[in-house]
Amino acid sequence: MSVKPSRGVIHGKTIELLEDLGLTEGQEVDVIVRVRKTRPEWGQGILNSAGAMALYWTSEDDRILDEIEQDRRQPSTREIPE
Repeated sequence: MSVKPSRGVIHGKTIELLEDLGLTEGQEVDVIVRVRKTRPEWGQGILNSAGAMALYWTSEDDRILDEIEQDRRQPSTREIPE
């Protein structure tokens, strides 16, 4: 007995396979169906979590983030002594 994983799409009581399995017409097969989990679009996780801390956010948090942003904008190079 050989096993050939494949993907398909449900149409009522019919499963349309996305590829030819190379089997003979009328050949009997055993079928195991697992529902595929759909992957969320890239970046959807951060959008879903945006605002989660809104109830706990303070002006001090804004000040800290502003300070971090200012530090990031500072030049990261330094002069090398001659």
